[in-house]
Amino acid sequence: MVSPHDDLPWLAQPLAEAVANQRSHAVLVHGAAGVGALPFMLALAQAWLCETDAGATARPCGQCPSCRLVDSRLHPDLYVLMPQALRQREGWPLLGDKPDDQDSESGKARRKPSRQLRIDEVRGAIDWVHRTSARGRGKVVVLHPADALNHPAASALLKTLEEPPPGTRIVLNAADPEHLLPTVRSRCQRLRLPMPATEAGQRWLAGHGVAEPEVLLAAAGGWPLAALAMAEAGITAAAWRGLPAAVARGQGGVMAGWPVPVVVDALQKLCHDAAVLAAGGAARYFPTGSVRADASIEALSGWQRELSRVARHDEHPWNEGLLLDALLAQGCRALAPPARAPARAPLDTLAP
Repeated sequence: MVSPHDDLPWLAQPLAEAVANQRSHAVLVHGAAGVGALPFMLALAQAWLCETDAGATARPCGQCPSCRLVDSRLHPDLYVLMPQALRQREGWPLLGDKPDDQDSESGKARRKPSRQLRIDEVRGAIDWVHRTSARGRGKVVVLHPADALNHPAASALLKTLEEPPPGTRIVLNAADPEHLLPTVRSRCQRLRLPMPATEAGQRWLAGHGVAEPEVLLAAAGGWPLAALAMAEAGITAAAWRGLPAAVARGQGGVMAGWPVPVVVDALQKLCHDAAVLAAGGAARYFPTGSVRADASIEALSGWQRELSRVARHDEHPWNEGLLLDALLAQGCRALAPPARAPARAPLDTLAP
């Protein structure tokens, strides 16, 4: 597990304050995806379960048997509840696969891992919290992200959020708490993770071998982990800087191999910056001078609507080549300067 003290320095102060001040049995962490909410929640759970003497050192100590069990993802009193697709991506073992969901020969899941948290998974966590603590320090449920709860699953969680068994704590996160049910929000004490300072984010990215970190940090909206994920996906600063001109020419080669959600996100950011520049503002995601400022806002609005439609259905089995061609063609038209009407001749030249 990544320790905020060691690898995410902007989380060290919020973690220390949370350990010292959070007394609620349910904590709602909110911050953008690239701030490190999952490592933060795991470190907070590690602190709550830490077995070191409270007066000897700050929690989590990282050295006691409990801390080491959390690091190895084997702590019997820690339950991490994530959608199956996210568990797979993060390297956590899948939970709750039923026999009819698995191939009898390979043992692998037959159906596509879900991006939602389903009611049976929440019920599994609820059953777990009512069991006796294995190490006697209480129990912690980490729910990531709460936005993934479908309505039945969120409703099933309410009673446990309001009155969990003694010694049980629940920490959950959402990029935007307003997307959660009001009854979920009202049962939790909120804890906001702030955006890291730009300089700190750039230093951190440079320390992880990211070239021109200022470009990718801006591309990720200022969130370092999101910028690092872009770099690890093969998106370079040069490719990002050259993307607006390539799209304006209708050339998508720079995005070859990018997954559909990444392509759509990049094009949405390009559309945003072009619209802001056309309205007289400053670009947010792309370097100065890389995006034209003379595009038609009306054309950009149409392109944005189409990008939003595709983004809502990014799990659809698109033909990626045809989809990219269509989005590029629309982007090429949207980024072009509006056609100018020919200058009108003076009236006296039109007289016979």
